[in-house]
Amino acid sequence: MHTELYIDGRWREGAARERFDVVNPATEEPLASVASAEIADADAALEAAHAAFADWAARSPRQRSEILRKIFELMTARLPEVARLITLENGKARADAMGEAVYAAEFFRWFAEEAVRADGLIVRAPASGARIVVQHKPAGIAALVTPWNFPAAMGTRKIAPALAAGCPVIVKPASATPLTMLALAPLFEEAGVPKGIVNILPSKKSGALIDHLLHDPRVRVVSFTGSTETGRKLLRSAADCVVTPAM
Repeated sequence: MHTELYIDGRWREGAARERFDVVNPATEEPLASVASAEIADADAALEAAHAAFADWAARSPRQRSEILRKIFELMTARLPEVARLITLENGKARADAMGEAVYAAEFFRWFAEEAVRADGLIVRAPASGARIVVQHKPAGIAALVTPWNFPAAMGTRKIAPALAAGCPVIVKPASATPLTMLALAPLFEEAGVPKGIVNILPSKKSGALIDHLLHDPRVRVVSFTGSTETGRKLLRSAADCVVTPAM
């Protein structure tokens, strides 16, 4: 069971070396002690993701597709292990946990197939008749914030499309259920995801950490699943960094 931060392909303690307990909801006893990310850790993840971005974005859609397919296969082979961890930290019945594990793995298969279908568009402007060319390109670093109730599926449904599109990610799992997401990191490595492309930052200081990420100009995408109240706060933070696109 991994309990450290996952940054740039390595497991590390947080900068402040603080930790927090993940509680088994069935027994209300501590299940594990997990490293808590600080602002310095977010900066390390940003540097790693930014450094890895250009190479990942330049890879062909087929290369990214094959890696995503491999993650699906590796996760499918470990479904009982993933389901057990979901049950331990989330409290779902085994059947429900297995259902989520299957559902979570399927996002990698789906986006492995979608990675090669990032089609553009050529249309004629109605007034001038000039041709308009639309191209889809990787946006940049994606900050992904997931809820406690689907610790596997809400992460994989965000990670898979970002990787398929050529974007590196920084994942902030819910502090109540970070272990499942941390457990997937070795699968990314085994499948061939380069260092720095996936970074996982559990933290008890979620608000400050996410606000810091959203105010960094290198973060170009945010995906959040959670409460409306928290969503409003993220919208405010993200709005501060809306920029005019380069022509």
